[in-house]
Amino acid sequence: MFRRRGSGAVTGRQSAAAERTSAGPDALTLDGVERSYRRGTTALAPVDLAVPRGRFLAVMGPSGSGKSTLLQCAAGLDRPTSGTVRIGGVDLGALGEAALTRLRRERVGFVFQAHNLVPSLSVLENVSLPLLLAGDPDAERAPRALAAVGLDGRADDRPAELSGGQQQRVAVARALVTAPDVVFADEPTGALDPATAQDVLALLRQAVDRDGHTVVMVTHDPVAAAWADEALFLAEGRVVTRLDRPGAAQVHGILRNLPRRAA
Repeated sequence: MFRRRGSGAVTGRQSAAAERTSAGPDALTLDGVERSYRRGTTALAPVDLAVPRGRFLAVMGPSGSGKSTLLQCAAGLDRPTSGTVRIGGVDLGALGEAALTRLRRERVGFVFQAHNLVPSLSVLENVSLPLLLAGDPDAERAPRALAAVGLDGRADDRPAELSGGQQQRVAVARALVTAPDVVFADEPTGALDPATAQDVLALLRQAVDRDGHTVVMVTHDPVAAAWADEALFLAEGRVVTRLDRPGAAQVHGILRNLPRRAA
């Protein structure tokens, strides 16, 4: 059972997400994924991971633990040294660069700490951008996504006219607009005040609960992790433990005792 947190504004809207929740392979699987660099540095030891559809996973660990490397390999932003990554059953290692770019564009959503909005485009145009790049002609999807995060009245504004929290809401709408297999969120609340962070986390939570999206979130914040269905803890490039239905106090206790990678 998934927990429903807060009163986020995401509403049921995209049948594609609901269909993918009810059938098909896991949203994300990693089989023996390892990432090594020159001089024998192993950023990520072999990791096995399966994230079902409609699941909210928090990835945690100290600095240098491999969190960002895991996200980059899982999202197809970096190719692992060995192992297999699948998104919606598609083996990323079997794809050429053009096909991999297309998969990321059509089947993956991203939310970063820095909102990464295009300043010269309107709010609505920013949300529409993934659809335009994918050649999706449905003109109603972007307005619906913007309304779902409570910003339909700001469609014509530029990002600079919005607060930081509002810009992150736009980033969430942009990540969800293509009804992706997985949304990868990298410290999505790291630059926000606590109240605004709760609003953004509520949107991600409701995207999972109401629309069946899958969210994989890298965070250092135990309070943010408590919105997830499960927390995965890394240390020195390895998965050391997992926690179902994490609470902030439990997460903090585990983080405090994790080993740090030597400088």
